[in-house]
Amino acid sequence: MTSDGDSVNHLAINQKQIRKDIMTIAWPVLIEVLLGSLFGMIDMMMLGKMPNQEIASASVAAVGMTNQPLYLGLSLIQALNIGGTAMIARYYGAKKYHRMESVLKHVMIIAMVFFAIPLAILGFIFAKPILSLMGAEPIALQTGLNYFRIIMVGFVFQAWNFTITAALRGIGQTKIPMKNNVIANFFNVIGNYVLIYGAFGFPALGVVGAGISTACANLLALILTFSYLLSGKSVIPFDLKKKFVFKKNIMLNFVSIGLPSAGEQLVLRLGVMTFLRIVSGLGTDVYAAHQIALSVLSLSFSPGQAFAITASSLVGKSLGEKSSNKAVRYARTISRLGIIFSCVMGVVFFVFGRDIASLYTGSPIIIQNTVIALSIVALIQPFQAHQLILTGVLRGAGDTVWTLISTFLGILVVRVSLGYLFVEVLALGLAGAWYAVLIDQLIRWAIIFGRFKTGKWKHIKIR
Repeated sequence: MTSDGDSVNHLAINQKQIRKDIMTIAWPVLIEVLLGSLFGMIDMMMLGKMPNQEIASASVAAVGMTNQPLYLGLSLIQALNIGGTAMIARYYGAKKYHRMESVLKHVMIIAMVFFAIPLAILGFIFAKPILSLMGAEPIALQTGLNYFRIIMVGFVFQAWNFTITAALRGIGQTKIPMKNNVIANFFNVIGNYVLIYGAFGFPALGVVGAGISTACANLLALILTFSYLLSGKSVIPFDLKKKFVFKKNIMLNFVSIGLPSAGEQLVLRLGVMTFLRIVSGLGTDVYAAHQIALSVLSLSFSPGQAFAITASSLVGKSLGEKSSNKAVRYARTISRLGIIFSCVMGVVFFVFGRDIASLYTGSPIIIQNTVIALSIVALIQPFQAHQLILTGVLRGAGDTVWTLISTFLGILVVRVSLGYLFVEVLALGLAGAWYAVLIDQLIRWAIIFGRFKTGKWKHIKIR
């Protein structure tokens, strides 16, 4: 017997079974995030292909500027979910099922009362100064104002849906979130087509139509996911009639795991928003190209994100079973698979960059800048995927302090400072901005990889 309780059977786990466990959880998440990113790209393409090129470029830029403060709100929900997922996965492995319901209710109540509803109200009221702070030019500000307000209403539905799906993924139930979110995203694409262009007798609302469609899709996703939770089919018990009581141990876990995660997400979003403020100074056309590149980058996140979620679930469950050896084997196998996927995507972005850019816009200037950005995105792929997966491993173990450190140094220090140097001082344009992203990603990867190699994450205690 090893010091951490691993049995001989655990040490002799069949590699084929390891891969089977991984793919059982990963493939629904991969399909979900791939299609979600693809649908998001289609949304952006619809806006970019509107007849009036000036309005089209302003709409793409406005959506990008709106997304950043929205992501700041979602990042706080995500930080809360990271703590919840780590606890639920650990309790699931330890077969403490009664605790999973309590954790989920804590997450849902805290997310709604302290984050989603207050942030939605603030976003709705202060939409104009927020977009102005993001560097929106007059036409982008005018175009994006009502879109942002509508999106903030949908944020409430989106946040609550996120809390439930994170819990389901924590126990490996990934098919239900996949089905529900694919249905909602498909509804969103159809709604965008109808409301952006005015199909089937509906008014052509442009970017406002995209906002309405997105908010309705978020509501649909919540209804589908919450209905499943109430049906009793989930491994996580959920009884609305059962009296809810705040529990000290769960709240302490949220503090030890969730606070560093919240700090990480705040640093990430503040850094990204500051960076985008720098890029926005290059003009609307260049900023539109940057948003297109970010849209494509979100697609490239998909394999890494899917495998990161899988890693969090399987590592947390393994540690709950007192099998750290199995957790390490899951982490290494998932890393190899994720890197292979990401390298393939990198080749696609490098070879077909111009074709991809042409799907979004007919503007030669925007296409030219997008191609430059995508060539750098291609280089980022393997490091991005490995870093995402190992971050998922650490989060699944409840080791969130080092993810905060890596994000602070990479995003807030390196990306912002080098972005300013390359764009403002050396005048390297959009290419300079993306070189800063590349260097930031390399630094974050090195820090997270170093922490993983120490093995200290295996000994994090969850009460």
